[in-house]
Order: sequence, then C-alpha cells, then structure tokens
Amino acid sequence: MAAVVVVGSFNVDHVWSLPVHPRVGETLAARYSTGPGGKGFNQATAAARSGAATAFVCAIGDDAGGRLARQLAADDGIELHATVSTQPTGTAGIYVDAAGNNTIAFGAGANADLDTGSVARHAALLASAGVVLTQMESPPATILAAFGHARGGGALAMLNPAPADADVSPELLALTDVLTPNESEFCTQLARHCGEQMGAADVAALADDGLHALCRRLLPHGTVVVTLGAAGCFVSHAGGHLRGDARAHYRVPAAAVRVVDTTGAGDAFNGALAASLARGTGRFADHVAFACRYAGASTERQGAAAAMPYLVP
Repeated sequence: MAAVVVVGSFNVDHVWSLPVHPRVGETLAARYSTGPGGKGFNQATAAARSGAATAFVCAIGDDAGGRLARQLAADDGIELHATVSTQPTGTAGIYVDAAGNNTIAFGAGANADLDTGSVARHAALLASAGVVLTQMESPPATILAAFGHARGGGALAMLNPAPADADVSPELLALTDVLTPNESEFCTQLARHCGEQMGAADVAALADDGLHALCRRLLPHGTVVVTLGAAGCFVSHAGGHLRGDARAHYRVPAAAVRVVDTTGAGDAFNGALAASLARGTGRFADHVAFACRYAGASTERQGAAAAMPYLVP
C-alpha cells in the first residue's frame, strides 16, 4: 500500500546551462543535457527516495518518453499508474544560469489527458494513502477529483499550486489540508482569491504576524507553507490545528548548501515533506525541517528528478 500518492505530470526535460539567461533576440552558446522531470514525477521521486512507499498517477505518450517514465519509476520502486495518451509525453525547456537560477517553459502533451476518469479508476488507491500530493500541471478538474477521493478516505490532501499562473479554484482550496506555494505562487493566489496585490520579492521580508494573516486569508482552515528559497520557509497553521506544533506560525531556515542548480528544488521539498508527513510521527516543524534539508541537498546536483538525493531522516 502506498503511503504517498502523487497525481501529476511527467516531462522529458531539455536543459541548457549557460552563464546568464538570454535576453530577447540574443543567441548564446550553452551546454545541453536531457533527463526526466515534470513536477509530479519530481515529487514522486523525492518521496520515494525519502523512504516512503510511493505511487504515481499520470498520463504519458506511447513513445520514448513514456518508456523512460516506466523504466525510471521501476528503478526507484515507484508504483506507476499511467494513462497512455495519443499525445506525446510532456516536455520542458529549461535554462540554468551560472548561479543555478532557472527559467522553464513546458508543453503539457500527454499530461493534458490525465482526466477525471483516470483518477476515478484509482479511487481506492487515493483513499487509502497517508498523503495525496498534487500540483497544477494537470487539468484542474482532475486535481479536484483526486482530492475528493483522497479526502473521502481520510488521506491528507497536499497541494503545491505550481506553476505560478495555475488556476486554483476556491473548491480546490476548500479540499486542501496543506498548501505549499513559493513566493510567486503565493502572490498569484493572494491576488486571485483575496484581491491582495504584492510582489514576490517582498514576501520573505514581511513581518511574521503580517505574513501569517495573509496565509489565514488564503487558506483559513488549513496549513500554509510558503517556500522562500534561500530564506527557508514560513509555516502558518489555522487556529486549533497546529499539527503538533507549539506555535501557529514560525520560520524554518534553509540548509547551508553549495548551489549548483535550483531546478526541482521546490519539488524536492514537497516530495520530502509528503514522505515525512506520511510517516505520521513528530511535530509538523520536524517534517518541514527535514524537507528543507532534502531540498537543499537537491540543489547540489544538476537536473530535476535525477538530482533527488537518496536520503532518509
């Protein structure tokens, strides 16, 4: 039985490493590599390599990318539940600069065919999980259906509202137990659901009480974990639901690491947090601290899914 079920995307990543990001109209020489990615698969890989029995529900093409997904899932002991699409397996183009910062564009391909029927076929799997983790590189209706099955069985519903322009509905937030945006995603959802306009660069500098108040507006009933890159993360719990913590809000520092590539660091955090939560012991703060360490370690290697470390607490 899977402790963590991840519902989401698999992509074949095409990565260009270069000194700086190209400007409009500019052509630069770069070093090219390719490998597995997609937020869903990255997070499933992180959960599995963090020690959790993990299943991954996805859609892939009947092509080389789809065969790669099957092989890699088998290599890491991930229980793969794949809908086979007539579209090609999803792809992503990634630029990584000398400081390890990245920009990404992705083509959904087969990922767009992960529909509500696909998750309905795995309703029992979702309901029996400890944690169901999703992102927004799959159709919103599919993610909503997955959370419905998860909550029906008592699984913890964990939503990473990525990418930043994701269409997260009020209905989906209502089913979310733990929300894990980065600064950009947090600002996007604040603007959409609360009418609050602010810049991503300003989030980490907010006073704790003010940031906690914004989190409570966005998700009044659940826990919000805002990942802040090198500044670590901020945790905000709903009153009366502290998940073993002594405080309703606090910060957790980032691990001290030598950054090579930040691609997939947020996915590493989410997968590791889901795996730790699925074990079900300890304070929420301990689970977050583990996820921060794991995400930091992932930035010391190049790549997305391939960079996820084999690490247990």
